[in-house]
Amino acid sequence: MSPQSRFLFLLGLRWFPVGLLIPVLVLLPLERGLTIAQVGAAAAVQGIVVLVLELPTGGLADSIGRRPVLMIATGINLVSAGLLVVADSMPLFVLVYLLQGFYRALDSGPLEAWYVDSALAADPKADIETGLSRSGVVLGLSISGAALAGGGLVALGPWTLGSWRISALTVPVIVSFVLVVAGLVAIAVLMKEERPAKRGVSWMGDVPRAIGGALKLVRRNRVIAALIAVELFWGFGMVTFEQLTPVRLSEVLGGADKAAALMGPVGAAAWAASAAGAALVPLLVRLIGPRWAGFTMRILQGAAIAGMALIAGPAGIIVAYLCCYTVHGASNPVHVGLLHRQVDGPWRASLLSLNSMVGQPGFAIGAVLLTAIAASAGTPAAILTGAVVLAVAAPLYLVGRNSRTSSTVEFQQVA
Repeated sequence: MSPQSRFLFLLGLRWFPVGLLIPVLVLLPLERGLTIAQVGAAAAVQGIVVLVLELPTGGLADSIGRRPVLMIATGINLVSAGLLVVADSMPLFVLVYLLQGFYRALDSGPLEAWYVDSALAADPKADIETGLSRSGVVLGLSISGAALAGGGLVALGPWTLGSWRISALTVPVIVSFVLVVAGLVAIAVLMKEERPAKRGVSWMGDVPRAIGGALKLVRRNRVIAALIAVELFWGFGMVTFEQLTPVRLSEVLGGADKAAALMGPVGAAAWAASAAGAALVPLLVRLIGPRWAGFTMRILQGAAIAGMALIAGPAGIIVAYLCCYTVHGASNPVHVGLLHRQVDGPWRASLLSLNSMVGQPGFAIGAVLLTAIAASAGTPAAILTGAVVLAVAAPLYLVGRNSRTSSTVEFQQVA
């Protein structure tokens, strides 16, 4: 197999177990006795861990190699998945999300970096861009198909093995665990990596310098600061459609099992809608420009989320949810593109990592506050609050509209 084929296969195997859990990840702890506020607090742990470790673990992958870091990450994910099968208390679910935080931080980047290294080592003129673009297709199809399969597994009902009864919501978790085992074996077999004797990463020097350089850019460039702030608000608002939508549907449909079964095909359709939204980005940017595109996306996504809160019937909630994901798929390339246009130099990757990291505390804060609001004032009130917070960041896309020249000067000053 070529490096690209191995990369795409491993990527699909990495994301399929994630898609299986989409219909049940929030509903399962509720079935096992946790409150919605406790679920939010447990999920916040993952965001905090990723926030702390994302940049340092990138340095670790450069230091000891992509393959060992990815194997360590997948091993941690295996323990987390196994624990999720049996977790039935708040401390155990906190431990699940703690391990997931370590896994997500370690898993962020090494597989893609390994593919680029391997492809260029085999052919310095290799078309790596095609492989990277195909990875987006594989990721979307994997999650979409897995979410559909997860909902189908729930719909088939509980399993009975002798005297052991496995609830319908637990079935996708068990299948996900088996696939994580397969993923670990596939990494060991398919990832071939030759490491040089020494690597040029110093934990006491290079990594802190990269983080410091990115922070200086944020401090000295008001456009970058505004975009980073958008990511913070965006992370807060994402709690509405990633965690609260299944709860909202369960309330409308009158049961967690019904909502989980429905979230399978709905989740699959949402990822397809996200891909469609991303495909519309070039046309939208040509028509109104990237900054106004970002502004428009934030307003439209906030309106779609508000629709999920205000519409009473399941059909209307699902339509609003799909509209939200369509806009979500278009928003990310616009946002990242604006960041790329603001910096040229050695801290580009660190700046993008910093942008991603800011979304983690935003999500963690949202998980705690919005689930608390859901517990006290109802799920619609929590979703509406998240919609307002997400949309209020829209004007930040219009900060420094003519700043490309000044940003280059500021970069030179930082350098």
